[in-house]
Amino acid sequence: MNWSNLTTFSKALIAIIFAGIIGFLVYYFSPGLRIDASKAGDRLELSDQDVNNVITSEELPLPGNDASSEVSSKPLVRIGGYAWNAQSGIIVANGGPKTTKGSLMEQNGVNLEIVRQDWLSELRNLHLKFVEEFDQGKPMPQQGVAAIIIMGDGAPFYISSVQQALDDKYGEGKYQMQVMGAIGLSYGEDKLIGPPSWKMDPQSMKGALVSAVIGDGDWVTTVNYAFANGLKVNPDPSTYDAEAVNFLASANDDYIESAKELIKSQKTGWTVPLKEVKDGKLTGKTINKKVDGCATWTPGDKMVFDELTGFTDIVSTREFNNQMATTVIFLKQWAENNRELVSNIFKASYIASNQMKQYDTWRVRASETTTKSFGMETPEYWYKMFKGQKGEKNGISYNMGGSRVFNLADANQYYGITDGTNRYKAVYEQVSKYLKDLNPAGFNQNVKRIVPYDDAVNLSFLKQIENIDKGAAYSADYSKKASKMVASGEWRINFEPGRAVIRPEGADVLGTIYNLLIQAEDSKLELVGHTDNTGLADNNYSLSTARAEAVKSYLIQKGIPSNRFQKIDGKGQDEPIADNKTAAGRAQNRRVVVSILK
Repeated sequence: MNWSNLTTFSKALIAIIFAGIIGFLVYYFSPGLRIDASKAGDRLELSDQDVNNVITSEELPLPGNDASSEVSSKPLVRIGGYAWNAQSGIIVANGGPKTTKGSLMEQNGVNLEIVRQDWLSELRNLHLKFVEEFDQGKPMPQQGVAAIIIMGDGAPFYISSVQQALDDKYGEGKYQMQVMGAIGLSYGEDKLIGPPSWKMDPQSMKGALVSAVIGDGDWVTTVNYAFANGLKVNPDPSTYDAEAVNFLASANDDYIESAKELIKSQKTGWTVPLKEVKDGKLTGKTINKKVDGCATWTPGDKMVFDELTGFTDIVSTREFNNQMATTVIFLKQWAENNRELVSNIFKASYIASNQMKQYDTWRVRASETTTKSFGMETPEYWYKMFKGQKGEKNGISYNMGGSRVFNLADANQYYGITDGTNRYKAVYEQVSKYLKDLNPAGFNQNVKRIVPYDDAVNLSFLKQIENIDKGAAYSADYSKKASKMVASGEWRINFEPGRAVIRPEGADVLGTIYNLLIQAEDSKLELVGHTDNTGLADNNYSLSTARAEAVKSYLIQKGIPSNRFQKIDGKGQDEPIADNKTAAGRAQNRRVVVSILK
């Protein structure tokens, strides 16, 4: 290789890689260096309103199997995505991986190819290839993909990291990747898998090693569960902290590898060498750790349950039901030049999804086109997994699959266009906080800034869709009593001394609670206030209840329905969790416990 023949970008990339290798070697072999410590985050809560609208319409003809000749002369648009059942709506709208005769894409003048790619890194490369050709002056690039479909909670990581690469190569702000809309929702399919003890006693998860695609949606689900139950998270996948939940970065950023790594470790005893860390400091010891659990989705979950005994789903997107929308990300500059085309892709998807919601014939056809697009399993498999399946092995029950598709009414509600509650903004901002606070795998060193929601999301294409019934927003029923505990977290919300007045710094914590409640809209809430032992015991009962009521009032003002609150109580100073003889202990005892139930 001749150095002088390389482009400036290639030289810079090689220099960065070389510097990273040197830095890694110094870091890896030098015990005692300070590193990112494991952290307990603001805990994540649930909300109890399904985005699941059905608009009555006549049954439409099913798409055919033959390639469309009507749109074959139109420019080809390629979209890349995982093998993910929540994409069924766009797939059946297209008639399969390529636009077919009689399909809704054909009827809307779209010539579309859906490209399966399970590696997040390769989806990124395909996206960047498209930008490179577009930058060369080609209005309809045929290299790479015009858009990708990923988990919406993975978008802050993806958009911010890709934006950094675009700014470095083309100059700051010349090109932007943006979320243009969502076409479905994971509803149980994406999950944390582990031993049943993690569900019965979340504290038993301390010291576990979980294989996951770091920064992606299933990683977020696991972090949500850890923080909701007061567990610390180790943000560094090269180290091991016995007092935290640890992550193994799955090979090739592939969720299937996450499942395979757990299976391999449990069946063969395979271990991962990790540098031991205590209190954010390397000890100089290496821990050879087995993989204890994984974060994955279908078909990864079925692979685990088929191969292993003694594992179950711990938490999933059925609990965090608004967390993971099937999100479509386009290059903004290309999309603006092709506004009608982009809107028509969404329009066809929403019409097909509404057909799936009403007619089994469309659900069957969707499973057939999904099988063809993914090149794996059978139509019966995808049909059953879309609805979700239960299983049992040696007395341990588990859940697999579970997806939804969006019609236009769902999309409008999800983004708050119809009811004013922007569920996705809550997700995006909460995950952005995780990235900033946890700094997974050195994210903050590699990416200069997290792209804010208003720059990352562009709903103008969604809003211009016409000639389909937009419907009215679904309203949740909170009349039934909830009994199943999903998570319970103790929150440090700062109040004025001896009063139930929330201090300004307490608003940040309450903002996090609100975001998490929106992510899990299928839940009810119980708030219990606690105090330290300062003052009279009888007065502290009243004070602790008043503080719980203050939290309730704040959340209601933010838009949480009042009938979601099942119980408000105060325990005064009766249940301390720390020593009241110290200032630090008293501070820990002044808290509000937020419990999520379904």
